[in-house]
Amino acid sequence: MTVINTMNRRGFLKTTVAASGALALPGIVRAQDAYPSRNINTIIPTAEGGGADRNFRAFTSVWKNKLGTEFEPGYYPGASGRVGYEIYMGKHEPDAYSLIFGNMGPEVLNWAMQAPDFDINDYFYFGQVDVDPCCLFVGAESPLQTLDDVIAEGKKRRLTVGTSRMAHPASIGLLALGEKTGADFNLVPLQGGKGTVAGAVTGEVDFSVLTSGSVIAAGESVKTLLVFGKNRVGERLNNAPDINDAFGMDLPEMLSARAFGIHRKAAEDFPDRYEKLTTTFRECFDDPALMEAYLATGGTPEYLSYGGAEECGAFAASMLELGARYKSLLSGA
Repeated sequence: MTVINTMNRRGFLKTTVAASGALALPGIVRAQDAYPSRNINTIIPTAEGGGADRNFRAFTSVWKNKLGTEFEPGYYPGASGRVGYEIYMGKHEPDAYSLIFGNMGPEVLNWAMQAPDFDINDYFYFGQVDVDPCCLFVGAESPLQTLDDVIAEGKKRRLTVGTSRMAHPASIGLLALGEKTGADFNLVPLQGGKGTVAGAVTGEVDFSVLTSGSVIAAGESVKTLLVFGKNRVGERLNNAPDINDAFGMDLPEMLSARAFGIHRKAAEDFPDRYEKLTTTFRECFDDPALMEAYLATGGTPEYLSYGGAEECGAFAASMLELGARYKSLLSGA
């Protein structure tokens, strides 16, 4: 299994010492100018105007004031995010003036499905902005109105289940549920969140799985029956239970978790810059302006949630492990 390493405190201190020594070596030059002295480019591996873009703009509207510079986004949708990562790793200098802002869950699953052209340990996520747990939901007029209905029907026949894309944390949650209960599910990719909600509402599929923020936005047209993680919003997800509580499982939370990433070499070669990035990033969560900006984009307040390199690394590693486990089922469509 491939494991994404994190930049924890011990590693950071070692890096700082190593970098200090490197400055004394002949032929090695390290810029000593005040950081940042120019704008920071940020690769977003999805389309402009999408959920990641809205989240990025909300967060950086606060972060830019603490860091003292502007963030310049570049959008590279394609191949479920792979294009953006390939460009970031292949064409951007590892100098802490370029970052990537992605959705860790589905985008890390890409590497479990097919390894990229770069070493996935050459970048890491250091700043999680939010967590949006995935869930199982039906259309309001569906004959399957309870979780017991779903399981019982799934033991009689194969149920079709909408998902925004095959390699997605919601898909893994559904497969784990089938494995635990013996219900038979057939995942059907329905072209993004809107299509996945519509599939359940119209009856195109028996039910759907998706990140819960989109399900909350769908209002009374849908009913949530199970959350693949903590139900942080109660009635807004119909008080649906956590899969672990409902079935005595120990599944990691299946999340849409957006986070900033950086070249590992940048953090190692410029520890002072990396420290300023992480310090100012953390400070944003203590600023009321961040919640205001997040809510203005339609964000769910309970989902705004800080995570550092250690938390991000643990989540990314769990996605790689589960992706490898369910690869044959996730790559069949």
